[in-house]
Amino acid sequence: MKLHHVGVAVRDLDEAIARHAKIGLKLAHREVVPSQGVEVAFVGERPWIELVAGTHPGSGVSKFIDKRGPGQHHLAFAVPSIIEELARQERAGAQLIDKAPRPGAWGHHVAFLHPKDQGGVLIELVEEGH
Repeated sequence: MKLHHVGVAVRDLDEAIARHAKIGLKLAHREVVPSQGVEVAFVGERPWIELVAGTHPGSGVSKFIDKRGPGQHHLAFAVPSIIEELARQERAGAQLIDKAPRPGAWGHHVAFLHPKDQGGVLIELVEEGH
């Protein structure tokens, strides 16, 4: 697996994009991901920084920010087959948040591993090309 992006939870996506632009990280992609209740912006180059803002108070990212404040939310790794990787992770004893992939940004398939098994870090698996 290779690092795909680092997810950073933010309250204000426009402000976060502008802040990153000041240090030279250009906006690469922006979209709403309704299935996750977020709007995301990828800045810089691969591996990107994914700025993630909740689109409603009940979204996972909004709850994360309410509890912990803005900051690093997850690490994402590119995998060739998300189905195979989920099966491998489950066999290895990892606690899966997603037993099947869900739609992510850029039309990718994504799935998450529980932070309890990963030293407190939420891990996202990303299969590109969908």
